[in-house]
Amino acid sequence: MDSFGFFVAGMPIFFVIVFLLILGLIIFAIIQGLTQWSKNNNSPKLSVPAQVVTKRSKTSGGSGDSSASTSYYVTFQFDSGDRLELRLNGTDYGMLAEDDLGILTFQGTRYHSFERK
Repeated sequence: MDSFGFFVAGMPIFFVIVFLLILGLIIFAIIQGLTQWSKNNNSPKLSVPAQVVTKRSKTSGGSGDSSASTSYYVTFQFDSGDRLELRLNGTDYGMLAEDDLGILTFQGTRYHSFERK
């Protein structure tokens, strides 16, 4: 069998492997998301004094004809010195400034609110 015949014969197997790999990654991401959602639902809802330490955003996409999306993150520091980074929506992110002091309400990795003192 010449090399061209092997290449053509091997293509379907290659596509099946790539398809299964992509499908596996999608299933893994769904399971990971559901696991985190379940952990958050089973975590207690806490309201604790905290300080806004830093803010950051991450923009992805936006090349060519695709639209860009931005994720917003805020790091809070508790009186104990522990820190927690939470993902926020753009409105809540815009209302916070570094060094703000207040009461942070969260559940697991889910941000609920921040009441400034």
